[in-house]
Formats: sequence, structure tokens, C-alpha cells
Amino acid sequence: QVQLVESGGGLVQAGGSLRLSCKASGSIFSINTMGWYRQTPEKQRELVASITSGGSTNSADSVKGRFTISRDNAKNTVYLQMNSLKPEDTAVYYCNADIKRYGGSAYLTYWGQGTQVTVSS
Repeated sequence: QVQLVESGGGLVQAGGSLRLSCKASGSIFSINTMGWYRQTPEKQRELVASITSGGSTNSADSVKGRFTISRDNAKNTVYLQMNSLKPEDTAVYYCNADIKRYGGSAYLTYWGQGTQVTVSS
């Protein structure tokens, strides 16, 4: 079994900061790309940022310059540092990871359970 567990969400005022963490655990042989997505009742789930095992990153235009994704490969953990938060960043944030399990032949995508981020104006 593989699990992704997020933490760090909460309520913050506009202009504030939060740091999300997501740790992968279980029978993990290798992790390729890890990422953060977000979803609101009005919008489909959208990519916030992603990072490869080599450290290359990609992020949505709406968060560039404010959010930073990073990872600790030794801990199988991905982080999302969110600064200068805006009310429109309010959403449920999900992490995902492409993981090959021991004995597996391919990378499969796993998702966390989601963590709520609420930014008040």
C-alpha cells in the first residue's frame, strides 16, 4: 500500500503565508514527479505546481512569484510554500505523486486526501 498524507492547511488572512507538506509512505521503490493541485466547488481540479525527482519545477501562472514547491527525496515529502495569499487561493489542496512500488512494473499516480486552505479578505 502507498499513502500520501497532507498537512499544513488552515485559515489565514490575505497577505499571509502557509506551508503545506505531503509525505508518501508505504511500499515505495521510486517516486517520479510530485505535485500540488487545488479544487473549489466552482472549478475543476487544477495544477498548482509540480516538481520532478531531479528538481525541475512547473507552476501555474496564477501562483508564480508567490508559491514555491520543493521536495525532500530522502523523506519522500513534497512541500508547497505559499506566500502573499489571496482570497482566490481558497480551495482544497491535493498532493499527488507518480510512484513505482516494490515489485511493480510502472509508475502509478497516487493522491492525498486533501487539505483545506481558506484565505480571508
